[in-house]
Amino acid sequence: MNQSLKIADTVRCDVLIIGGGGAGLRCAAEILERRPGTSIIAATKVSHVQKSHTTTAQGGVAAVDPRDTSDSNEFHMFDTWKGSDCMADQVVIKQVIDSAWEQILWLENHGMHFSRDENGRLARRTFGGHTINYGKGIAYRVKFEADRTGKGIMDTGWWETLKAGTTYLGQTLATELIIEDGRCLGAVLYEAKKGQFTVVLARATIVTTGGLGQIYQVTSNCRGNTGDGPALALQAGLPVMDLEAVQFHPTGIVGPGILASEALRGEGGILRNKDGEAFMERYAPTNKDLAPRDIVSRAIETEIREGRGVLNPDHNIWHVWIDIRHLPDYVHDVKLPEISGFFKKFVNIDPKKELAPVRPTCHYQMGGIPTDRWGRVQSDQETYVHGLYAIGECAAASLHGFNRLGTNSLLELITMGRIVGEKVVEWLGDSEQGRDLKHPPDPGAKSLERFSAYLEPGGDQKAGQVREEMRALMTEKVGVFRTGEGLSQAIEGLKELKSRADKSPLVQRGLVMNQELMERFELDNLLAVAMIIAQGALERKESRGGHFREDYPVRSDEFNYHTLAWMEEFGEVTWGRRPIDRCLFEEKTCQYVEGFDFIERKY
Repeated sequence: MNQSLKIADTVRCDVLIIGGGGAGLRCAAEILERRPGTSIIAATKVSHVQKSHTTTAQGGVAAVDPRDTSDSNEFHMFDTWKGSDCMADQVVIKQVIDSAWEQILWLENHGMHFSRDENGRLARRTFGGHTINYGKGIAYRVKFEADRTGKGIMDTGWWETLKAGTTYLGQTLATELIIEDGRCLGAVLYEAKKGQFTVVLARATIVTTGGLGQIYQVTSNCRGNTGDGPALALQAGLPVMDLEAVQFHPTGIVGPGILASEALRGEGGILRNKDGEAFMERYAPTNKDLAPRDIVSRAIETEIREGRGVLNPDHNIWHVWIDIRHLPDYVHDVKLPEISGFFKKFVNIDPKKELAPVRPTCHYQMGGIPTDRWGRVQSDQETYVHGLYAIGECAAASLHGFNRLGTNSLLELITMGRIVGEKVVEWLGDSEQGRDLKHPPDPGAKSLERFSAYLEPGGDQKAGQVREEMRALMTEKVGVFRTGEGLSQAIEGLKELKSRADKSPLVQRGLVMNQELMERFELDNLLAVAMIIAQGALERKESRGGHFREDYPVRSDEFNYHTLAWMEEFGEVTWGRRPIDRCLFEEKTCQYVEGFDFIERKY
């Protein structure tokens, strides 16, 4: 062994939050409002919570203003159910959407600067898949702060938690959940700045680690989105759910993959092929450019496949155009200044005068750690891990099913953050849960063994090369279009890449600020969740939402269930199922009851 690793410290708190994005901050703020003095530690892998991926969210938050007589929560529920390709859980849909407007008011009352219209009311825009009258018209229900809505949410949550005394640990990885007898007692952390492992014993632990977009070559996700939350669950013997449902956003900027927000199309942007044709009418005759993201992404890929794409000479990437030349200067300069600036900065395009190049980019993970409507983590279909919660993109309650509507992600962060915060306060107030956590025997043994192996000398593989080959493999075989043959090849390729990763030595073997060590940890996480995605996609012999099988191109009622997956040994996956909640249909509580059945998905 290269060096003897040990646990350097043990600390105790009421609540441990793993991740510091919008979901974690909103949850912490709710806990502190309801229970002042609660000791909270928030561990984030980035240097500062304000660098969390939530800050990059552009377009807005979907929420129906109760004063808007043209719209209703029921319309928003219908859009979310239909958009999910009938895979979201309706009890979660109703809970989140009924909470939406309350959370808009909470943000504004706590200092967020929402954009306003000429009458001084909150400005509104539309997004793909958002309609009124059950698909018969376009809904304008999205509230926003220019094109920096995520930053506004982060600023608000950061201040509310900071002034209440939350302790933040930056550049810190959660390496292991501590679970004993069906209860989570906290987690093991690797604090890179100190170069030490710390056990945090907490009465409640909340996982809010974000997405996994770095599995793919082209992604809108930040560098740190490596599937850490689902990987933590798998390592603890817990399941993950619906990981095969990956969303590719249709308009990533060619080159960096950075998002050109759906707000562009919401404001009137038009997708065009190499001939200048506005092609979306072929794929979604009614909604056209404002169809849901999975439909638009497949349309763009089809245009490129059939020879109507454009080859970018600078990046050697095929793409289509988005045309926003006709939009007024007010939209470019006031409503969407950052997005216009991205085109100028990254591809040297002035979108006021020129067509801008876009193509699908990996954007969002609809699946994740399975939870109930209150964010409690499930160990199987019927059992929960006491004291363990998950929120946001790393979790699957499931609001999004197999395709997320734009702006419902920020909505989930703020509503589920509030809901889980309330439930955590109830848990903390339960005297039966014990205020003094007993120190578990030998906590962190798995983490120390794992990191010791990383630091062992020997081997001839390069972890960075393995990572890039994995991303290329996933992009080619497990991307927008999938086949059984390609998925089988991906699974075998991932097994070979995992074997190579295990033989990749580190040049730097110290513990303090060892970026190479952190990236090696991330590589194992990426490979684990990639394997579940590939195997889940192979098992699901149908096409639904973001999961499209060319050899099974239609949706099948045989697969009307959520996929649960356990993987204690790499590549050896055990499967389970969780029913789709259809309470809105079964209890007939909606005006248009049939709309909440397994309906046909046309736009």
